[in-house]
Amino acid sequence: MAERRYTKDHEWIELNGSVGTVGITNYAQEQLGDVVFVELPASGKKLTKGGEAAVVESVKAASEVYSPVAGEVVETNGAIAKDPSLVNREAETNGWFIKVKLADIKEFQALMDSASYQKFVEGLH
Repeated sequence: MAERRYTKDHEWIELNGSVGTVGITNYAQEQLGDVVFVELPASGKKLTKGGEAAVVESVKAASEVYSPVAGEVVETNGAIAKDPSLVNREAETNGWFIKVKLADIKEFQALMDSASYQKFVEGLH
């Protein structure tokens, strides 16, 4: 089974081998409101940990999606470019943004697990 980790900026990353699938959490999409536009990076783009990976625009605001790890974009989700509302409906499944080939597995291992992320979100209320 793939392992999933979370950031304090409400991104998730699910690791399969050396490639991580990145998206935003349900909490993040709820805060954004109705997503109307998504800007994705080009395949091959080098990302830095914590650097901008994508942009998501909602009826409320535009927001950056940050890369939880350093690496190279190997795939983007064309489905959310065509139908941005998929991010609202399926934020933690089919509404993913990018797939990244990790530069350093330790960056993934340092992120929050599901239980830690849940505690973090509960502390925001």
